[in-house]
Amino acid sequence: MRQLQSISMTLFATLMMAGLTGGCGGNKKADTTAAAAPADKSLYDRLGGLDAITAVVDDFVANVAADTRINAMFANADIKNLKAKLVEQICEATGGPCKYTGKSMKESHVGMNITEADFNALVEDLVKSLDKFKVPEKEKGELLGALGGMKGDIVTAQ
Repeated sequence: MRQLQSISMTLFATLMMAGLTGGCGGNKKADTTAAAAPADKSLYDRLGGLDAITAVVDDFVANVAADTRINAMFANADIKNLKAKLVEQICEATGGPCKYTGKSMKESHVGMNITEADFNALVEDLVKSLDKFKVPEKEKGELLGALGGMKGDIVTAQ
Protein backbone atom coordinates (compact mmCIF):
# COMPACT_ATOMS: atom_id res chain seq x y z
CA MET A 1 0.00 0.00 0.00
CA ARG A 2 2.90 2.38 0.71
CA GLN A 3 4.10 2.03 -2.89
CA LEU A 4 0.59 2.73 -4.19
CA GLN A 5 0.51 5.89 -2.13
CA SER A 6 3.84 6.97 -3.60
CA ILE A 7 2.66 6.79 -7.20
CA SER A 8 -0.70 8.28 -6.46
CA MET A 9 0.82 11.35 -4.89
CA THR A 10 2.80 11.99 -8.04
CA LEU A 11 -0.26 11.53 -10.19
CA PHE A 12 -2.32 13.65 -7.82
CA ALA A 13 0.27 16.38 -8.08
CA THR A 14 0.19 16.30 -11.83
CA LEU A 15 -3.60 16.36 -11.89
CA MET A 16 -3.56 19.39 -9.62
CA MET A 17 -1.52 21.38 -12.14
CA ALA A 18 -4.55 22.37 -14.21
CA GLY A 19 -3.95 24.49 -17.25
CA LEU A 20 -0.39 23.41 -17.95
CA THR A 21 0.56 22.60 -21.51
CA GLY A 22 2.90 20.05 -22.95
CA GLY A 23 3.00 16.37 -23.62
CA CYS A 24 5.05 13.61 -24.99
CA GLY A 25 5.08 12.25 -28.48
CA GLY A 26 5.54 8.69 -29.50
CA ASN A 27 3.56 5.73 -30.70
CA LYS A 28 4.37 2.45 -29.00
CA LYS A 29 2.01 -0.51 -29.16
CA ALA A 30 -0.07 -1.01 -26.00
CA ASP A 31 0.13 -4.37 -24.24
CA THR A 32 -0.15 -4.21 -20.46
CA THR A 33 -1.15 -7.87 -20.17
CA ALA A 34 2.13 -9.27 -21.47
CA ALA A 35 4.09 -11.67 -19.32
CA ALA A 36 7.17 -10.38 -17.53
CA ALA A 37 9.80 -9.37 -20.06
CA PRO A 38 13.53 -9.92 -19.87
CA ALA A 39 15.33 -7.75 -17.33
CA ASP A 40 17.19 -5.80 -20.01
CA LYS A 41 14.00 -4.08 -21.17
CA SER A 42 13.03 -0.80 -19.53
CA LEU A 43 9.95 -0.59 -17.34
CA TYR A 44 8.51 1.70 -20.01
CA ASP A 45 8.82 -1.08 -22.59
CA ARG A 46 7.55 -3.77 -20.23
CA LEU A 47 4.48 -1.67 -19.47
CA GLY A 48 3.72 -1.52 -23.19
CA GLY A 49 5.10 1.90 -24.05
CA LEU A 50 3.34 5.18 -24.58
CA ASP A 51 0.02 3.79 -25.80
CA ALA A 52 -0.36 1.59 -22.73
CA ILE A 53 0.59 4.39 -20.35
CA THR A 54 -1.85 6.71 -22.10
CA ALA A 55 -4.66 4.16 -21.79
CA VAL A 56 -4.08 3.76 -18.05
CA VAL A 57 -3.92 7.54 -17.58
CA ASP A 58 -7.15 8.04 -19.53
CA ASP A 59 -8.93 5.50 -17.36
CA PHE A 60 -7.41 6.89 -14.17
CA VAL A 61 -8.53 10.44 -14.96
CA ALA A 62 -12.04 9.13 -15.68
CA ASN A 63 -12.02 7.39 -12.29
CA VAL A 64 -10.99 10.63 -10.58
CA ALA A 65 -13.69 12.56 -12.45
CA ALA A 66 -16.31 10.11 -11.19
CA ASP A 67 -15.00 10.12 -7.61
CA THR A 68 -17.17 12.52 -5.58
CA ARG A 69 -14.60 12.53 -2.78
CA ILE A 70 -12.06 14.44 -4.87
CA ASN A 71 -13.50 15.41 -8.26
CA ALA A 72 -14.37 18.96 -7.18
CA MET A 73 -10.64 19.68 -6.97
CA PHE A 74 -10.44 19.14 -10.72
CA ALA A 75 -13.65 20.90 -11.79
CA ASN A 76 -11.80 23.67 -13.65
CA ALA A 77 -8.94 21.54 -14.92
CA ASP A 78 -7.85 21.42 -18.54
CA ILE A 79 -8.20 17.64 -18.82
CA LYS A 80 -6.26 17.33 -22.07
CA ASN A 81 -3.24 19.03 -20.52
CA LEU A 82 -3.58 17.13 -17.26
CA LYS A 83 -3.49 13.84 -19.11
CA ALA A 84 -0.50 14.98 -21.13
CA LYS A 85 1.43 15.85 -17.94
CA LEU A 86 0.57 12.52 -16.33
CA VAL A 87 1.68 10.59 -19.40
CA GLU A 88 4.84 12.67 -19.62
CA GLN A 89 5.69 12.08 -15.97
CA ILE A 90 5.05 8.33 -16.01
CA CYS A 91 6.86 7.93 -19.34
CA GLU A 92 9.97 9.66 -17.99
CA ALA A 93 9.87 7.88 -14.63
CA THR A 94 9.77 4.46 -16.30
CA GLY A 95 12.69 5.04 -18.67
CA GLY A 96 10.72 6.19 -21.69
CA PRO A 97 11.70 8.95 -24.11
CA CYS A 98 9.54 11.68 -22.54
CA LYS A 99 10.68 14.62 -20.43
CA TYR A 100 8.41 15.85 -17.63
CA THR A 101 8.03 19.62 -17.97
CA GLY A 102 5.64 20.38 -15.12
CA LYS A 103 6.23 22.25 -11.89
CA SER A 104 7.76 20.65 -8.82
CA MET A 105 5.31 18.94 -6.52
CA LYS A 106 6.00 21.36 -3.70
CA GLU A 107 5.48 24.40 -5.91
CA SER A 108 2.30 22.93 -7.39
CA HIS A 109 0.62 22.27 -4.06
CA VAL A 110 1.36 25.35 -1.98
CA GLY A 111 -1.81 26.37 -0.13
CA MET A 112 -3.97 23.57 -1.52
CA ASN A 113 -4.53 21.86 1.84
CA ILE A 114 -4.59 18.34 0.43
CA THR A 115 -5.48 15.82 3.11
CA GLU A 116 -4.49 12.21 3.67
CA ALA A 117 -8.09 11.28 2.78
CA ASP A 118 -7.81 13.10 -0.57
CA PHE A 119 -4.55 11.32 -1.23
CA ASN A 120 -5.98 7.91 -0.33
CA ALA A 121 -8.99 8.43 -2.60
CA LEU A 122 -6.63 9.07 -5.48
CA VAL A 123 -4.69 5.90 -4.63
CA GLU A 124 -7.89 3.88 -4.89
CA ASP A 125 -8.70 5.42 -8.27
CA LEU A 126 -5.23 4.61 -9.57
CA VAL A 127 -5.25 1.03 -8.31
CA LYS A 128 -8.60 0.52 -10.02
CA SER A 129 -7.05 1.54 -13.35
CA LEU A 130 -3.88 -0.51 -12.92
CA ASP A 131 -5.99 -3.55 -12.07
CA LYS A 132 -8.35 -2.98 -14.99
CA PHE A 133 -5.41 -3.08 -17.38
CA LYS A 134 -3.93 -6.11 -15.62
CA VAL A 135 -0.56 -4.46 -15.03
CA PRO A 136 1.62 -7.35 -13.76
CA GLU A 137 2.56 -7.15 -10.08
CA LYS A 138 6.28 -6.84 -10.79
CA GLU A 139 5.81 -3.91 -13.15
CA LYS A 140 3.17 -2.36 -10.93
CA GLY A 141 5.58 -2.43 -8.00
CA GLU A 142 8.40 -0.95 -10.06
CA LEU A 143 6.12 1.76 -11.41
CA LEU A 144 4.93 2.69 -7.94
CA GLY A 145 8.49 2.77 -6.68
CA ALA A 146 9.68 4.88 -9.62
CA LEU A 147 7.16 7.61 -8.86
CA GLY A 148 7.44 7.59 -5.09
CA GLY A 149 8.87 9.95 -2.55
CA MET A 150 6.88 13.16 -2.94
CA LYS A 151 3.99 12.70 -0.52
CA GLY A 152 5.41 15.20 1.95
CA ASP A 153 5.32 17.90 -0.73
CA ILE A 154 1.67 17.18 -1.53
CA VAL A 155 -0.25 16.25 1.63
CA THR A 156 -0.13 19.40 3.72
CA ALA A 157 -3.42 19.39 5.65
CA GLN A 158 -4.50 17.30 8.60
